This record gives sequence, C-alpha cells and structure tokens, in this order.
Amino acid sequence: MPDDGFGPDSKVREVLTRLGDRGRDLLKRHGYDVGEGFADGLSQYQTLEHAARTDRLRDLNRLLKELNSPQ
Repeated sequence: MPDDGFGPDSKVREVLTRLGDRGRDLLKRHGYDVGEGFADGLSQYQTLEHAARTDRLRDLNRLLKELNSPQ
C-alpha cells in the first residue's frame, strides 16, 4: 500500500474528501451510506475499522483494496 493509501485507521471523512463520488459509491457498496450529509457530526470522524466493528460497513479488507486501487 502506498504511504498515502487508505488503511483501517482512515476516517470516513478522508475517503470522501480524497475520492469524492467514487469514495461515496465505494462506501455505499460496502453498507455505509452517508446520504446527503452526516446524521451526526461525529460519524464523519469514525475510522473505517470502527465502522466495520459496529456493523455499519461490510468487508473492510475488500473495501480497502478497492479504495487503494487505481480507478
């Protein structure tokens, strides 16, 4: 994984900021729907690992591979 790649400690907000619609689509495919905004202010700072542990996100390893692969 490149130094600037995504990992389990990456925040949902980072995915959206760095990848925009592509990040939003990948998160949604893995069960995390951010909708038009965040339901609460803290969810945007949730790590991908925490989202997976709390069942808001499915198949973290596959998501990370997709996030780190070139478009």
